[in-house]
Amino acid sequence: MKLSHFVRIYSVHLQFINIIIMKTVEIKQSRFELRLSIEDRMFFEKASKLGGYRTLANFITSIVREQAKKIIKEEEAVLSSARDKEIFFDAILSNKEPSQKLKSAAKKYLKSQSL
Repeated sequence: MKLSHFVRIYSVHLQFINIIIMKTVEIKQSRFELRLSIEDRMFFEKASKLGGYRTLANFITSIVREQAKKIIKEEEAVLSSARDKEIFFDAILSNKEPSQKLKSAAKKYLKSQSL
């Protein structure tokens, strides 16, 4: 067997392995571009290195993700509390008669407080 034949077979084998690896490691990602001033980039890179991040992209992704979670959580809390306020004031301001369950619960509570 000639060396060139062996190299060709080996090359084909490596290409086959690369194709298999590329197909099994295919990860869906999207690209996001951001223009920064030189000062900002240097500042962010310094923070990235000090924070132990592998790359500037890892640093920015991590920080933005945490900030996004915080913003979403705060917004959901505001929306929730706004709904709670609406329900509360609707109940107080409405002319509906309290249910029998609510009346008996109130009596039970008042009785327990008088002991």
